Amino acid sequence: MRARAAALDDALMRLLPEARCELTHRNAFELLVAVILSAQTTDKGVNLCTPALFARYPTPAALAAADLADVEALVKRTGFYRMKAKHIVETARLLVERHGGEVPRTEAELRALPGVARKTANVVLGTAFQIANGIAVDTHAARVSKRLKLTAQTDPVKIEQDLLALFPQSRWIDMHHRLVLFGRYTCQARAPRCGECPCAGFCPSRVG
Repeated sequence: MRARAAALDDALMRLLPEARCELTHRNAFELLVAVILSAQTTDKGVNLCTPALFARYPTPAALAAADLADVEALVKRTGFYRMKAKHIVETARLLVERHGGEVPRTEAELRALPGVARKTANVVLGTAFQIANGIAVDTHAARVSKRLKLTAQTDPVKIEQDLLALFPQSRWIDMHHRLVLFGRYTCQARAPRCGECPCAGFCPSRVG
């Protein structure tokens, strides 16, 4: 397992040397909102909504004072839009009231915000602040980890614990981005592209 993890790290470093978050954002606030909106939808769908959202509400203070119905209309295409709109408006209010309009830099403070769980906190801390708090496990990261037999778990929190034991902390941020992008574009759910995969030589689940 450790040998496969090391081989995966090397392969993905070569395949995706400049791996980064595909959610469009200019700062930590925009990233936080985008990650909350990304629950159960695609980054592409979120990126279609956020330019108009941030043009109208560019700061936590502006979003905190927003009309909820207007925010709902702006984020409708992301699905579960009423709940998500409520979460981001309330999160913006708490950023203003508790954090001086700034996004906090600890997992505990982030998870106290509506719509933020450990995965979201890990993405924000790693991407916005380069704080290696963990490896955010989304559906792509989970699928890749299981196909490569790096974990036998199905719960994202338990999968993350297995991954944290296999990779040094200095690799956690990059590994999150690479697992997501690798799962999104190569190790796809329905039709994995094993013929062009750099991990095919050591993947227990390769097809063909």
